[in-house]
Amino acid sequence: MHTNRTTNIILVFLGSVAILYIGKRFLVPLVLALLVWFLIREIRSQAEKIPFFGDRLPRWFWNIFSSIILFTLAGVVVNMIINNMQDLSVNLHLYEKNLQVFNQEIEDKYGLNLYNELKLYYGEFKLSSIISFIISSLTDIFSDFILILLYILFFFVEESVFQNKIARLFPQKTERFEAEINLKRFSDTISRYISLKTFVSLITGLASYTILIIIGVDSALFWSFLIFILNFIPNIGSLVATVFPALIALFQFGNTGPFFMILLLVGAIQMIVGNIIEPRIMGNSLNLSALVVLLSLVFWGLLWGIIGMAISVPLTVILVILLGQFDSTKPVAILLSEKGEIADDELL
Repeated sequence: MHTNRTTNIILVFLGSVAILYIGKRFLVPLVLALLVWFLIREIRSQAEKIPFFGDRLPRWFWNIFSSIILFTLAGVVVNMIINNMQDLSVNLHLYEKNLQVFNQEIEDKYGLNLYNELKLYYGEFKLSSIISFIISSLTDIFSDFILILLYILFFFVEESVFQNKIARLFPQKTERFEAEINLKRFSDTISRYISLKTFVSLITGLASYTILIIIGVDSALFWSFLIFILNFIPNIGSLVATVFPALIALFQFGNTGPFFMILLLVGAIQMIVGNIIEPRIMGNSLNLSALVVLLSLVFWGLLWGIIGMAISVPLTVILVILLGQFDSTKPVAILLSEKGEIADDELL
């Protein structure tokens, strides 16, 4: 009996992985829409607390109001990023030329050919291929914009009738009350986590943008947006987010001055936000084992690429929150948590 149960669990897991991989084109926009929907819910929740009229206006009004604000800002930013991406593509040949000049200077002074070293360890090195890969990954998100918007619309429609479904599923008042409490705690916790993490990432991106503009790095908004996205990836994301604009500064200016300035200043922003601001704002909301974070990063990265890596931690946090709501699955949540503690009345 125990062997059959283990076999069933393995088969379910493998089947789930296969569905996630095969259905990537459909599931990634759906998951992104779900995360944005939680963010909109948090904006709506805060708007309903506005004195005098916040709680007097109907919920559908705040849904539309929150969505318009979020998507208007997103539309403006996306338009600016696309322009930055075009400028970046135009300047690629200049960067590669500066890189060749810099490589020759290093070889003349120190007898070290960076190109040969990169080829030795990483194969053929082409800056255009790396930039094109990044642009392609971000373009995939932008291309699904309408689909994501459509999903969010249906989420709001479903939310409006979900209460009736709960009433039919749990005819007993005590069971229905417990289900409503669990669902509210689950959704409120996720909404708060997503909104706080987005806010912290936004602080990091804006501060980095200021530094890049002052130094004069091309396509500063593009790299700041990339920093914003990568900030959702713990540890590794911060490192990559610092190195990328620093390397672009090296390619752009052809000397190490701006390179080290960005490493120092943007790295300092990452350290301050990650070690001081984020813990104060988010408390213990990222209640995940470091090993679980690493494994989730690898797992979702292999399945869904850069987008999977960016949303790996939010997805894992949602999973832990969900598992922690039920007695039967709470042991699994405890194993995934950082210190084996699952709080029932506060953010995880």
